[in-house]
Amino acid sequence: MMDHRTRVIIADDHKLLAEACKNLLEPEFNVVALVCDGRELLKAASELRPDVVVLDISMPQLNGLDAGGMLKDRNRAIKLVYLTMSLGADVAAEAFRRGASGYVLKQCSAEELQVAVRRVVRGESYLSPLITRDTVEFLLRSGATYHEEKHISSRQREVLQLLAEGKSMKEIACILQLRPGTVAFHKYRIMDILGARNSASLIEYALRHHMISPQ
Repeated sequence: MMDHRTRVIIADDHKLLAEACKNLLEPEFNVVALVCDGRELLKAASELRPDVVVLDISMPQLNGLDAGGMLKDRNRAIKLVYLTMSLGADVAAEAFRRGASGYVLKQCSAEELQVAVRRVVRGESYLSPLITRDTVEFLLRSGATYHEEKHISSRQREVLQLLAEGKSMKEIACILQLRPGTVAFHKYRIMDILGARNSASLIEYALRHHMISPQ
């Protein structure tokens, strides 16, 4: 029998939380997959074609902001609901700039996630009341960017996150299906653009831009 309910993918590297979200949403929505990193999310979304993706910002291999942006580039109709610890209005603004429909804090009540998903399915947006909506809207209107002026490409951001996670050149080449020499080129180009002198500087940048978590 066909299940015609809204199809949802949940992406979070904390398995217990992902399972809790599934149990919360499943009576009302069709949760088609749980995934634990951004790359697995891209693959699952391509295969399962969800209507809504509930995703964290800090995820291994590919963070939620970059993964969400890639999903919206592939399918403008997909709805993104971020479920995160990040209270910063600048981070929320960046999520909406990249196509988010909802932004929910993990500190909030469980029912808030249900409300957020219902609203985005109806074509509305949702922002957790713990974040000042006026500030987020001001940042969006002003065009103030969450990222620094120095621009790195999407591919360079992918390489940077994996480097910051401690992956070797060979491992990164395998993950991104590139030659190790190409990865090395990207690394030194990134360091040049950012004015980074060492790997610690790259890690600090990745932390500041929520590519990796402090843990």
